[in-house]
Amino acid sequence: MADTMQLLNSLADGQFHSGETLAANMGVTRAAIWKQLKKIEAMGLPIDAVRGKGYRLQQPLELLELKRIRQLLPESSHDRIGKFELFASIDSTNGYLMKEVALQQGAHICFAEMQKSGRGRRGRPWVSPFASNIYCSIKWQYDIDPISLSGLSLALGVGLMRVLAATGGENIGLKWPNDIYWNNKKMAGLLLELSGDVNGPCYVVAGVGVNVRMPARLDTDIDQPWTDLYSLLGPQTPGRNKLAADLIHAWLDILQCYPEQGFSHYQQEWNDWDIVKGRQVVLSTPGREVQGMAQGVNNEGALLLETEKGIESYHAGEISLRISS
Repeated sequence: MADTMQLLNSLADGQFHSGETLAANMGVTRAAIWKQLKKIEAMGLPIDAVRGKGYRLQQPLELLELKRIRQLLPESSHDRIGKFELFASIDSTNGYLMKEVALQQGAHICFAEMQKSGRGRRGRPWVSPFASNIYCSIKWQYDIDPISLSGLSLALGVGLMRVLAATGGENIGLKWPNDIYWNNKKMAGLLLELSGDVNGPCYVVAGVGVNVRMPARLDTDIDQPWTDLYSLLGPQTPGRNKLAADLIHAWLDILQCYPEQGFSHYQQEWNDWDIVKGRQVVLSTPGREVQGMAQGVNNEGALLLETEKGIESYHAGEISLRISS
């Protein structure tokens, strides 16, 4: 993969580069360049080949760079990071960090350009094409019991909303428990997983997928309406390295302060961005379906649902929500 990434770096500007120049820069043969170009196309990145001009990517790329992300991070976040990794390809950033030994100090952060088995809530696949979006997971240790972290995934959703709202995008909102929507289409999602002892310490792996500029060819691979940040902002869409840095900074603040603040600190902000509040919804639980009108979330992050029996609260888990009207 190293040779492929080196070639991609040369082609990332979207300009034509001759095969001879590419081969000389990499110290390989023209035939080796041709093989690498085929690998790049197999990754879903179309290439134009024009006699007398050479090769170019049909669409320029901004590849993630750990050095660049660090440069864009405020100094306060540097001290909170224990380990920082970037993979060209990985099965799942969350799956990788769940298997890693937790750090005693600081966060373990993992980015990937592509996920082969990306996961969303309830085991759903998360389509993760190469260098199109943000795929990131953060592992954090707490010296408290997991029950004290109720609502953390919703608080992290607020953190992501702050980042996306700061891009200038309007009408983006949260759908309980932790999805980001625009124009009734999913733009981003969070997956939070816990491990550890009942009485502490415990470990959180918080993963996020943000559609930045999803290739249109993947439309048939996704089983629900989706959108991306580029559809909203066009050429004003921030670079992926900038988005990555802003997201890390927002999440590290929340992860560090959450035990003292709890979800009540984020409740009003979450409700302000709630796209479901006041609408008829259907909750699907393992045993039944419940219909009612969504009334926001309480100070623990539970969904408040107005039914014939009155106001009922539902915590996340094996529950899905769909809007009925």
